[in-house]
Amino acid sequence: MGNDTTTQKIGPQTLKKSIQKTIKETSVISILILLPVILFFASFLIGRYPVSPLDVLMALLPIKTNLSPAVYTVVWDIRLPRIIAAMIVGAALSVSGASFQGTFQNPLVSPDILGVSAGAGFGAALAILLGSSPVMIQVMAFGFGLIAVSLTYFLSRNFKGNTILMMVLGGIAIGALFSALTSCIKYLADPNSKLPEIVYWLMGSLSSVNSSSIMMIIVPILIGFTALLLVRWRLNVLSMGDDEARALGINIDKLRILVITCCTLLTAAAVSISGIIGWVGLVIPHVARMIVGPDHRKLLPASIALGAFFLLLVDDVCRTAVSIEIPLGILTAIIGAPFFVYLLNKGYEGWS
Repeated sequence: MGNDTTTQKIGPQTLKKSIQKTIKETSVISILILLPVILFFASFLIGRYPVSPLDVLMALLPIKTNLSPAVYTVVWDIRLPRIIAAMIVGAALSVSGASFQGTFQNPLVSPDILGVSAGAGFGAALAILLGSSPVMIQVMAFGFGLIAVSLTYFLSRNFKGNTILMMVLGGIAIGALFSALTSCIKYLADPNSKLPEIVYWLMGSLSSVNSSSIMMIIVPILIGFTALLLVRWRLNVLSMGDDEARALGINIDKLRILVITCCTLLTAAAVSISGIIGWVGLVIPHVARMIVGPDHRKLLPASIALGAFFLLLVDDVCRTAVSIEIPLGILTAIIGAPFFVYLLNKGYEGWS
């Protein structure tokens, strides 16, 4: 009877706590999803050309209206592609950072750890130097981003030692090589025309994004997001260490290659349309962990939502704060670096 009574007393309490926890998690997830959705619509109202909420709604809906062509141009050709691009880039960098941090079991890892950003920067700089079209600049940035990571992986497989350590060190070496090559291109570029364009691209901006740019990256973006979300529960095991993962029957080599491939696709695609934007993939995953915890089943969706919200908010500030547009990379560094110092000072250990 004693045991039955104890069970009856504990059972409702456990159930109540479980329900409360579920409600809390659902509320948090709902808020995280609503943040980028609300900002998505609010961003149409932000800009030098004023557009009312009603005009935005009427322009977006497939109905006949008496709106001026200028409103349709602003909403569909200027602001919509840029808003979507900011959300895609922010989400891609953030989820890549969260996945890499779990895969490499290191809170300081960011999406460019394997040299993808340096390779993409070199590809774009080379295309600008050669006078290529905007489409070719995007293609070369994406292609050289993939080449850089391929070289990093090749180095890590051909040197003895810890695979993760060799991959990180190889990424540092390849990144430094492509950064040096980019510096050579800047040295050779015409200081009156090509050099400013290269420097501005490397600082990160979405000012030249259009619907064609988004369509070119949509396939690798969808592949990367889908694959990472499907294997996100396996990242929990991988983040505990190789021995534990092997004991549970997970092929860590194949899983690590899959994660690296998906993150590379996402990062290369994002960088190819936005330039090099730092700190998003490093800081946002930490913020997501503070909110939802280290479970990758919740962490990756939270990182996607927070990354999309953060970069869209930063882009709105960049294009409206002053008369001249601020490069994205500058503002993300100004915000990200102090916040990361705050995390270090706080002694935050929730990444694992």
